[in-house]
Amino acid sequence: MLAPHNTAEAVLHEDVHTYPPRPESIALARNRAARLAGDWGQRELAEDVRLLVSELVTNALVHGRVRGRHVRVRLTLTAAVLRIAVTDARGERLPSVGDPGPRVPHGRGLRLVGAFSDRWGVRVLGVGKTVWCELAARGT
Repeated sequence: MLAPHNTAEAVLHEDVHTYPPRPESIALARNRAARLAGDWGQRELAEDVRLLVSELVTNALVHGRVRGRHVRVRLTLTAAVLRIAVTDARGERLPSVGDPGPRVPHGRGLRLVGAFSDRWGVRVLGVGKTVWCELAARGT
């Protein structure tokens, strides 16, 4: 797995929000993230951010769900990158990129994350994990 871009860079904007483990949290998270990207001067990235947050939060709810535990979404903008990090409570269930085949209607989320982001990876925590991805920031 890759390491996130230099995390010592000055943070220009940051937002952390937690969502309950319910399907409607996916739309709430993706819409908030896209709006923030635009508010932070990253309008060109807003739709990619919407897609990436949707995929990562969906994966967290499907594969990382623990009863009573929320999903945390952190957006961080530096001069170089817009980082999306989604944390769930299931550190023992690490994501993997599979090949579901043409007739299977699911299982392509991480392929999309890899295609639409510049880099992505997983960080295992004491409890849970964070799946993150980064997009090159546009002139802020």
